[in-house]
Amino acid sequence: MSDVQQRIDDLVKNNRVVLFMKGSAQFPMCGFSGRAIEILKACGVKDLKTVNVLEDEAIRQGIKAYANWPTIPQLYINGEFIGGSDIMTEMYQAGELQQTLAQAA
Repeated sequence: MSDVQQRIDDLVKNNRVVLFMKGSAQFPMCGFSGRAIEILKACGVKDLKTVNVLEDEAIRQGIKAYANWPTIPQLYINGEFIGGSDIMTEMYQAGELQQTLAQAA
């Protein structure tokens, strides 16, 4: 495992809820990242760890390989890849994301 993959793995495994995104929770830098933050806020997530991929090109490219998922944002709960903003939106509307977060608490 490369250094970047190890850093990503540590972030994913050592935080309950991790969102790899463009920008920060306070200042999302794209609409998809903004939507992901709004969904997590609506779910009442308080212990969210965000990683701004715009600050580290190695992480930005590495996260795509880590999950074998080509887009950002990417959500992980308890070390498990959940998906991007479209999947988050679908899960939230169906009540599945709230259940997943509750089970992970």
